[in-house]
Amino acid sequence: MKLSDGFDARRLRPKGQSNWRFRIGAAFAALLAMSGVLLAMAGIASLLGHAPALGEVNTNRAGAAVILVIGLFVLYLGVWLWRRSRRRSRQSRELAMSPHLMKKHD
Repeated sequence: MKLSDGFDARRLRPKGQSNWRFRIGAAFAALLAMSGVLLAMAGIASLLGHAPALGEVNTNRAGAAVILVIGLFVLYLGVWLWRRSRRRSRQSRELAMSPHLMKKHD
């Protein structure tokens, strides 16, 4: 295979960026997802009639339902942020090509 004179494969890859921003973002997203799971579990426990997990906040059914909905929303937000930060951390190491030409991994 013949190599052209002006071709340099290193130019296709972007310069290495520090990956700490994506790791901090992924850690924050994991904490959000974990707190969402805990809130949802507390809401479900109160709805099933077990001892209230958050004190007087969710002793009635309406409060327990609100805690459950908030927990599910926080869980969704954490998973969405985690996937987004993971996708962006991988994207910086790939070839600088148009996104529609690459295979979809996520």
